[in-house]
Amino acid sequence: MDSLTQAVLGAAVQGAGLGKYQGRKAIFYGALLGTLPDLDVFIHYDDPISSMTYHRSFSHSLMVLVLLAAVMTWIIKKRWPDSPYSSSRLFYTITASLITHPLLDACTAYGTQLLWPFMPTPQQWSAVFIVDPVYTVPLLLAVIAVLWRGIKTSTHRALVLALAWSTAYLVWGGYGQYHHEQRVKAFLESEGMTVQRIMATPMPFNTLTFRVLAQTDDGNYIEAVSGWFDNRPPEYVRLPQGLDLAEPIRDEVLFKRLNWFSDGWIRVNQEDNQLVVSDLRMGLGNSLSFRFVMAEYDGNNWNPVRPYRFGSGLRDVPAYLSYVWPRVRYGTPMPLKELVSEAEPAAPKAAREN
Repeated sequence: MDSLTQAVLGAAVQGAGLGKYQGRKAIFYGALLGTLPDLDVFIHYDDPISSMTYHRSFSHSLMVLVLLAAVMTWIIKKRWPDSPYSSSRLFYTITASLITHPLLDACTAYGTQLLWPFMPTPQQWSAVFIVDPVYTVPLLLAVIAVLWRGIKTSTHRALVLALAWSTAYLVWGGYGQYHHEQRVKAFLESEGMTVQRIMATPMPFNTLTFRVLAQTDDGNYIEAVSGWFDNRPPEYVRLPQGLDLAEPIRDEVLFKRLNWFSDGWIRVNQEDNQLVVSDLRMGLGNSLSFRFVMAEYDGNNWNPVRPYRFGSGLRDVPAYLSYVWPRVRYGTPMPLKELVSEAEPAAPKAAREN
């Protein structure tokens, strides 16, 4: 999630747990703790795939953060042994302020390595978009109330209610993900397609309309949109995933890492003399957040290169976003074919020349 959301979530947790003893300072301590895991963004890596896939790793590990909370508790109680709260209360509050950050991150589609140093596929529960005012604003208002009026019965209750709302909202988003996956899967199968696997993620700033990806058994994938207010079947478009184009880079460590990190939700296509690998989970069509050049064509062969970002990552974002609200509110179909018109992978040059 965005930094503001993580800060106010940490502030609300700390305020609810220790505000009675720390007053307004609890808000500032919690905001710092809620932001702390994202300091790994300042670590420099030699390529953008490493930067992407090593973010949300050790600094977002539940084991690391619980250990950090234990160390911080010991230091604080040793420095201030007469503090009015118990060691257990301090430990549980610090732990909650820290681990709610990666748990919330795991509710997005990006991928969070909660179990680092173990290496299962990063968690991507896709219950909420990376920015969602409906989630953030109640927490922000509760935190502002505490900063304005201090910790009182009413403001403490506001923090607790805001945390309850935020939790319920994530549950709602998780249910929405499941519902729209099943809806789109049933529709595609009724159209005669075999769905191998499927994932849904909320569209920007809401949990009422979901973008759904589905892999079929013919080397293609489906982009679909499904909303709670729909009175017609989901709109969809079928596109080649282009995995056969990945042969020149299939054994590259960074290609394998990106494929692991994205849980196989990748697309490979050729852009002139560049072989581009895209993470399909965030964006739509060719407006994708993460696209990387991984090989270049020299006239005879495809040669792997150190990965670099292709273009600006996102393309036609204003046009994409302009369709979201009408889709949410009125069920107006999105022009998927227009939005993904440039997304089809081309055949490799070498294959076309033979």
